[in-house]
Amino acid sequence: MPVDESTFGARIRELLQPFAASFSGSLGRGDLVIPRSEIERVVREILSAARDAANENAEVSELELFRFLSDTRRLGSVQDQASRLLARFVVRERR
Repeated sequence: MPVDESTFGARIRELLQPFAASFSGSLGRGDLVIPRSEIERVVREILSAARDAANENAEVSELELFRFLSDTRRLGSVQDQASRLLARFVVRERR
């Protein structure tokens, strides 16, 4: 399953937000001030976020599924919608 870049990016931005340098810029511009004592924790958090984003066994959130279905709704046919859904997600039958 491909990585959902928007969710992954949002998690990284949320993680880095406390380190945005308010005196000389902003996180949007890329200015960060991370104390040396926090670097190891930040790296661990980023790696954890990457592992979570790449985890194929994780279930998709309702919000992510809703956004995806809203985007595919604009496609011309149900077959196109289904093929895009199957390309993006692993669909498993529950019993």
